[in-house]
Amino acid sequence: MNLKRIDEFRVMVPRQGKMRINALVYSSSRMKLEKESLEQLCKAASLPGVCRVLATPDIHTGYGVPIGCITAMLNEIIPSAVGYDVNCGMRLITTPLEKKDIDVRILADSIRRDIPLGEGKKNLHLSGSELRLVLEQGIKGMFDWARNHEKLNSLWNDKDMEADYLHVEDEGSMPGAWDAVSNKAKDRGKNQLGTLGGGNHFIEIQEVKSVANQKIANALGIRKGQIVVMIHSGSRGLGHQIGNDYMPLAAGKSGRLSPDRTLGFFKTDAREGKDYISAMHAAANFAFVNRQVMAMFVRKNFRHYFGNLPMPLIYDVPHNIAKYEKHGKDHMWIHRKGATRAYPSSRMPGTPYAKLGQPVIIPGSMGTASYLLMGTESGTESLFSVNHGAGRVMSRTAAAGKVRRRNGKVIKQGRITDERFKETMEGIYLVCQDRFTIKEEAPDAYKDIDEVIRVVVGAGLAEIVARMVPLAVLKG
Repeated sequence: MNLKRIDEFRVMVPRQGKMRINALVYSSSRMKLEKESLEQLCKAASLPGVCRVLATPDIHTGYGVPIGCITAMLNEIIPSAVGYDVNCGMRLITTPLEKKDIDVRILADSIRRDIPLGEGKKNLHLSGSELRLVLEQGIKGMFDWARNHEKLNSLWNDKDMEADYLHVEDEGSMPGAWDAVSNKAKDRGKNQLGTLGGGNHFIEIQEVKSVANQKIANALGIRKGQIVVMIHSGSRGLGHQIGNDYMPLAAGKSGRLSPDRTLGFFKTDAREGKDYISAMHAAANFAFVNRQVMAMFVRKNFRHYFGNLPMPLIYDVPHNIAKYEKHGKDHMWIHRKGATRAYPSSRMPGTPYAKLGQPVIIPGSMGTASYLLMGTESGTESLFSVNHGAGRVMSRTAAAGKVRRRNGKVIKQGRITDERFKETMEGIYLVCQDRFTIKEEAPDAYKDIDEVIRVVVGAGLAEIVARMVPLAVLKG
């Protein structure tokens, strides 16, 4: 494959084969680029109606398009360029506490008792009318049902809720449609609010290790030594089922116009395209509410030990979503898959960030740092988009091997030994659902987050506000 390095932070994939446009990858010479993920990027750049294709420094192979990919289309919507976990995203909550004030083991174990970890778990049971409000109205709809829900009524806090939704992208409410979501998806979601999920989803109790921009940090209420909580989760089984429902339909509709069956698309003015957009919005609302519910449980546990302390939300941001945005003179459907919107202050009018810019939350792995950044005006080149994490360098099987669940017998050895895993997690309290598979998420399975962030900042896509390190990690 023909690649052209433009500068220290950018690699161009010139138009070749069936590509309609060039593709741009943000990456340094210290990072290895997977051949398969670049091939997926080329296929995305071969789609009819494609305007721009970009890849963030965490690029790695996904389904349809790579994870860490931004695809801009004029009048087409691509379900696989959003992904199965619609509105998988990040939430960051602050506390007034410091490391010396807390026992992270007690807090982490306490949170685990309220929030189930791992795939297929259940927590809140919703009636049909409650689920409908979630899918159609997101966080704003919670004011109509959550106060009286048997598990949430004791956690409801008007002051928290009235502040929270203002600090969520789209105020946590997109125009979802009940009828666009299949009964199977609804059935999968009706008991899953307030669950974390598996894979790379997590809750971390973190310490702010350093502050890079004191002015912005002060405005956000961030300070060195502070304890914060980061939540990473999405739309659970409901969002996955929406992907199952619409991806094959899109493949059938686009047919031979698509360079690959995994890149099926709908015209946005067609009935199926409108239905998918409404279903995607519904799944996004579910994910917003899911993170909101988990935040309520996190606050409950902190306040149990420390009284009614303030725990304001910094921001809640999706990184698997498609949105209709204006860039330059054009309106386009911007698909961000494993990519985070990073708007500057000029694009945040009417929000608490109109003078600051949009907070951007980028985690590393469970044994490395995470970052809080801020969108900048110079991010226009990337359609105001950055990466969503560190990005994998090792498949799950390569990292952990294969273990027969029934008896724990090792079928295939992983590349990460128990000793190495323990070494990389030293000093971090780990709470996990599955000890057999946790090495899939080992720090060594991911890229160097500090190098990833160096590329983001060097390319002018965002600026660092603060760097956090994990003290306790809850994983599926």
